Amino acid sequence: MSEAIEVFRGEFVESSHHIHVAIVNNEGKLLYSYGDPFRLTFPRSAMKPFQAVPLVETGTAKALGYSAAEISLSCASHSGEPFHREAVMNILGRADLEESDLQCGTHVPRDTASYKQLIREGKELTPVFSNCSGKHSGMLATAVHMNEDIHTYPEIGHPVQQRILEVIEEVCQCPKEQIGISVDGCGLPVHQVPLYNAALGFARLAQPEGIVTEGRSVALETIRDAMMERPEMVAGTKRFDSDVMRTFKGNIVAKVGAEGVQCIGIVDRGIGIAIKTEDGTDRAAGVAAMEVLRQLGIGDETTNELLKDYIDAPVLNARNAKIGVVKANFVLNPVEL
Repeated sequence: MSEAIEVFRGEFVESSHHIHVAIVNNEGKLLYSYGDPFRLTFPRSAMKPFQAVPLVETGTAKALGYSAAEISLSCASHSGEPFHREAVMNILGRADLEESDLQCGTHVPRDTASYKQLIREGKELTPVFSNCSGKHSGMLATAVHMNEDIHTYPEIGHPVQQRILEVIEEVCQCPKEQIGISVDGCGLPVHQVPLYNAALGFARLAQPEGIVTEGRSVALETIRDAMMERPEMVAGTKRFDSDVMRTFKGNIVAKVGAEGVQCIGIVDRGIGIAIKTEDGTDRAAGVAAMEVLRQLGIGDETTNELLKDYIDAPVLNARNAKIGVVKANFVLNPVEL
């Protein structure tokens, strides 16, 4: 039995992945689906643009002179490249904070060159290398600006987290009491919502004007534009989010989430796309996203050539030779009017 995403080794299907897709406009109309568009999902890091809204709304970004690159970084799951780490340290410095104030923990960064350099220098990993250090620095900066405790900012009862919860409630149209709360990999609260509501959030991130309150609309547009202007800060070199936003400059805002989540907002159409792989694999999410864009008529030969490695993602062996491909094999279901 065929599945939505198939992994080929040579000419043979070796593995497959089931996916769920919700495509929603900014007024809340479900346009297309695949699988269960209402699957309860932790969008994980895909919620970072909404977690950054209070950074703008409280005046923190303005007071600390945030650049577009730094606002983009506040939404990031970055690779830990030097320019990512430098930007985080600059933010902390302007807020009179130390790297030790970050409570995101440590992990090996995607940027292997930086990690190898660290090993050669005999140094230890520090929190700034974490893919979530941009988000944490933004939350800390907001706490400083609002004269709030900086030691308990990861706790759900902290004003920083309560403001975020209120943003998600309004933008994603999901009542607080229906939002499941757990803990993300970086120690912060993570929010469980139906996939539909995540897609709605991205539709409103893409085109918020006249849909949400004026102040919130300005904040969402500021974040959206920063992500699209400086896509390298959101992810990094040879990463799906950065490459897709750069290729569709000014019309696509994209954010990956752990456990096989990919969310996208289409600016000129005011629609949001949310994808979740049932088994939590990341390799299927980007391929599924590119197929959704194709079926929606977004992209052309030029964009497809630039993004070809995400359309038919290569499977490589230990010698870096292509020995297979990850391909999409599904058709979206239009929702009847």
